[in-house]
Amino acid sequence: MLKEELLNCCKVLRLSRGLVDNSEEIVAESHQAYLLELLQREIAHREKSKRDRLIKNAGFYTLKSFDDYRFDEVKLPSGVTQEYLKQTQFMEEQKNLILYGNVGTGKTHLAIAMGIAACRRGLSVGFYRTANLVNQLADAKKAGKLSKLLSTIKKFDLLICDEWGYVPLDREAAQLLFQVISDSYERRNVVLTTNLEFSRWVSIFYDEQMTAAIIDRLVHHSYLLLYDGPSNRMRDSLMRQDG
Repeated sequence: MLKEELLNCCKVLRLSRGLVDNSEEIVAESHQAYLLELLQREIAHREKSKRDRLIKNAGFYTLKSFDDYRFDEVKLPSGVTQEYLKQTQFMEEQKNLILYGNVGTGKTHLAIAMGIAACRRGLSVGFYRTANLVNQLADAKKAGKLSKLLSTIKKFDLLICDEWGYVPLDREAAQLLFQVISDSYERRNVVLTTNLEFSRWVSIFYDEQMTAAIIDRLVHHSYLLLYDGPSNRMRDSLMRQDG
């Protein structure tokens, strides 16, 4: 009966049910020390729940970490170190990251690992395959819900656009994507992965002026990470065959 009343109090006060379980485990020298540890555990629980929720809501289609990531495949620009990326320090400096190189070289892996690191810092992240983002924007516009989707994107601290340039866009799609990038300029960090050099971006957007404007907004305040090695997936496949 007492436990049920405690659980009900937690519900009313919007505290976790784990508070009741913790109350049975804590041993302290005083009432205040007991209360302090109980509240500290509740705070830790809330912080973990927030981090887990941010990762879940980010839209990662798979989870990646830095544990098995090989930085020897990427050329880092001056001022950028492995630790700089792992700690997502580029976000404090309001820098964008453009990860450019061959397919299968680890660009998406690094983008996701940095996104998850940002979530664990309590920051809001949106991860999109660029083609899927464009489809969502187009569908939202047709349904009269474009403003709502754009408002959601504006709340992100970090926007990750994966596979940029893999699919050509029509004029309306290009304009919608331009709006997202324009809205993000100097407001939130953008990480972009692509295998298409800047000179060929006009083949995606079919408009030289719009292409130049997008490049200008993305490149300003950004670092370019170059991947010029062979595909990791191809290499791993060949290694399995050799074995």
